[in-house]
Amino acid sequence: MSLEPLNPGTVPDLSDAAATPPHGLPDNDALRDRVDKVAGRTADLQTALFAEGTRSVLVVLQGRDAAGKDGVVSHFFGRLNPMGLELTSFKVPSPLELSHDFLWRVHHAVPPRGKIGIFNRSHYEEVLVVRVHHLVPPDVWGARYDQINGFERHLAANGVTILKFCLHISRDKQRKRLLARLDDPQKNWKFNAADLRERERWDDYTEAYKDALARTSTPWAPWYVVPSDRKPVRDLLVAEVVLDALERMKPVYPPVPGEVAQLRKMLAK
Repeated sequence: MSLEPLNPGTVPDLSDAAATPPHGLPDNDALRDRVDKVAGRTADLQTALFAEGTRSVLVVLQGRDAAGKDGVVSHFFGRLNPMGLELTSFKVPSPLELSHDFLWRVHHAVPPRGKIGIFNRSHYEEVLVVRVHHLVPPDVWGARYDQINGFERHLAANGVTILKFCLHISRDKQRKRLLARLDDPQKNWKFNAADLRERERWDDYTEAYKDALARTSTPWAPWYVVPSDRKPVRDLLVAEVVLDALERMKPVYPPVPGEVAQLRKMLAK
């Protein structure tokens, strides 16, 4: 099973059935082994990207509560070299951030050349949460689709490879994961009653996601819809897309400085 980018203008299938991977896939242990192997190959290319220092990769992770944004970061990106990673988790905007345009804080978090940046939630909250909660008028959030496309095109033209993942979870699977989170002392600290209020707006969020993905999946910043009801499948699908992107980028180590031979002589003494 592999992921294909969502074609521009295509409305994605965000039904509960679409959150479940097909039958016949390997067991979870075999899938985790594959994630490990992909992570190893990705780490090699990541090191070359860091050494090359001329381009970067931006990974956007969007999804409902319990879809697995933290899980993907831990199970896949956590196996890469932290020196070459930058993780940004976007929370409710601060007063300072609200005093600027909605992309101001996002541009500040774009990874520098040589690094892989991960957005745990992102600028897409400004056409999801803002829309569902009626925080700004429709003509304001409606104009943001084109503004986001222009922003991402600018990043792509300046050496940023953008990969956007919608981690798609079914309603029943989310319920089970939220219940499990409540019962786990290592996880229930991050449970928020607001998660349940957001769950009541399920259909509104579904429509908001459909519009956002259809209108902002572009050749320069494609969306991938990841069936996320089965965690190892989710992690592997994201990992393979990232690896494929790095393989296509073909990062190379910079040439050896001319003074290396002289330095070697000095160390040999």
